[in-house]
Amino acid sequence: MSVRVIISGGGTGGHIFPAISIANELKQRVKDIEILFVGAKGRMEMEKVPKAGYPIKGLNISGLQRSWKDIRNIWFPFKLISSLFKSYWIIKKYKPSVVVGTGGYASGPILFVGSKLSVPALIQEQNSYPGITNKLLSKSVQKICVSYDNMERFLPKSKLMMLGNPIRQDLLDFENKKKEAVKHFNLEPSRKTILVVGGSLGARTINHSIAKLVQQFEEKNIQLIWQTGLSYERDAKDLCQPLSNIQVHAFIYNMDLAYSAADIIISRAGASTISELCIIGKPALLIPSPNVAEDHQTKNAMALIEKNAALMVKDSEAPEQLGQVIFDLLENENTQQNLGYNIKKLAIPNSAKHIVDEILKLVQEK
Repeated sequence: MSVRVIISGGGTGGHIFPAISIANELKQRVKDIEILFVGAKGRMEMEKVPKAGYPIKGLNISGLQRSWKDIRNIWFPFKLISSLFKSYWIIKKYKPSVVVGTGGYASGPILFVGSKLSVPALIQEQNSYPGITNKLLSKSVQKICVSYDNMERFLPKSKLMMLGNPIRQDLLDFENKKKEAVKHFNLEPSRKTILVVGGSLGARTINHSIAKLVQQFEEKNIQLIWQTGLSYERDAKDLCQPLSNIQVHAFIYNMDLAYSAADIIISRAGASTISELCIIGKPALLIPSPNVAEDHQTKNAMALIEKNAALMVKDSEAPEQLGQVIFDLLENENTQQNLGYNIKKLAIPNSAKHIVDEILKLVQEK
């Protein structure tokens, strides 16, 4: 039987990478399959998805701006109507067996139209607090895969399945790559190594806070692998040029090796990142982004803090407090061990496999 799947979601790596993981699992499991991605024009998915080997169609859609005074909101109704029409023609032409949404406003029109045309649909919600798109879609889809407890507060309980977030396959074998990681990043194995990642686009507050600490890292013989994002790469490289223990990368492509090399990880609190950190099982210091809908990154982080599985510094407090928290953690091996042990307990492995099981059940039921 030929299976056709539309997968939609994007805007950030947190929506795109789980979508690609699901697609890869489908492709591996189903011999006769066609997969089409639908994203938002001009957003990250339009580059990342073709690089992963999948076709993608773009909708002229954008999210509502949080301030009602923002002039860009004038265009929202027109973009939405245009995207609904385009979604209709995509579904009519492609005739999918199932539609899968991984979040972000790009997934709204295609899943809405799909459900109206009686196409089975599944949502994969990464966060502990669902976005408005998934809340609205939850009424019309058949299944909702989640990663956190107590999601029935926001979504229909009868449709919920606790299956976790799909992560990149290369991360699953990170434990056996320590030697390779040390060589790849040219590290000294006896020294502590900190990995700093601000998300796929970098993070201004994290970058500025780390910039204030690089001299102390050098003096204390601490190695730093620092993913800055493209916008801060030049400033960071200029700052660290005379320092031997600091490495600056606009983007780290070998995240499996970076995780393997790290003793402590500093990052934002996006859902996909947290899922990766749970699999990795190393002490993590989270700085939730304040620039996200419903402050969902803080809610993601708090789900770990409540279980003593991570530390958190507020974005507004990071410039003043981050250094002290980092150096206190580095000096306390017991805290490091406890955080690593507790976060590892929260891991949900083989998430992509279980989500694909549910997708294929929908196809068979149809």
